[in-house]
Amino acid sequence: MDKTQQGHIQCQIDDKLATIEFYHPSHNSLPSKLLKELSDCILECGQNDDVLIIILKSAGERTFCAGASFDELVSINDADTGKTFFLGFANVINAIRKCGKIVIGRIHGKAVGGGVGLASAVDYCMATKYASVKLSELAVGIGPFVIGPSVQRKIGLSSFSHLAINATEWQTAEWAQGKGLFQEVFDTTEQLDAYLTSFCETLKNMNPQALSQLKNIFWEGTENWDELLAERAETSGKLVLSPFSKNTIQKFLKA
Repeated sequence: MDKTQQGHIQCQIDDKLATIEFYHPSHNSLPSKLLKELSDCILECGQNDDVLIIILKSAGERTFCAGASFDELVSINDADTGKTFFLGFANVINAIRKCGKIVIGRIHGKAVGGGVGLASAVDYCMATKYASVKLSELAVGIGPFVIGPSVQRKIGLSSFSHLAINATEWQTAEWAQGKGLFQEVFDTTEQLDAYLTSFCETLKNMNPQALSQLKNIFWEGTENWDELLAERAETSGKLVLSPFSKNTIQKFLKA
């Protein structure tokens, strides 16, 4: 099967809690198909009166998310197709922003590129000590343009520029916690899941209106992100057509 058609999005709703899980066999990378399903699922949960809290997680035991699907990136041959692909990540970030429900991230392993974007977009983020982070986009000639506003909003311009420019080195989960990307870091996934369960049980008993108002406050000043992220997607869609990007991505796929 074509790798861009593989993977799944699963959603389970139980006692006010929606757990959204994504999976792809290529280290939980996200092709357009999964990005569309993920953004739709988040928005649907936001409109569901039976949902108060959303957990965003990925399957498996190693990588949380390897970011964009290189198999799809290498097939992009025109700017419109490129913009459409990068809008996939923009739409997921905007879905989290606009869904109206508190979204909690469960980051069990490494996060690369768009995976860091997802971790920065959630309202509260928990991780294990194995959740190293890296923005690798510049190394393949693109730059983290679409996810940049979300990452910068969470960790500040200085730390974002650190990740964006130092595109080949991993930063530790401890580093990410110190910069505000992660709120909690645990030694094991078992500890992470135990705390996550307890934390969500507490949140489910909070005033829904208060949680909704907090969500609005958290995202104040981002009202222009539909347009901003679309502009950034257009920039990335053009850059991915450059000979540098094409050659680098091809080398990565052959490695």
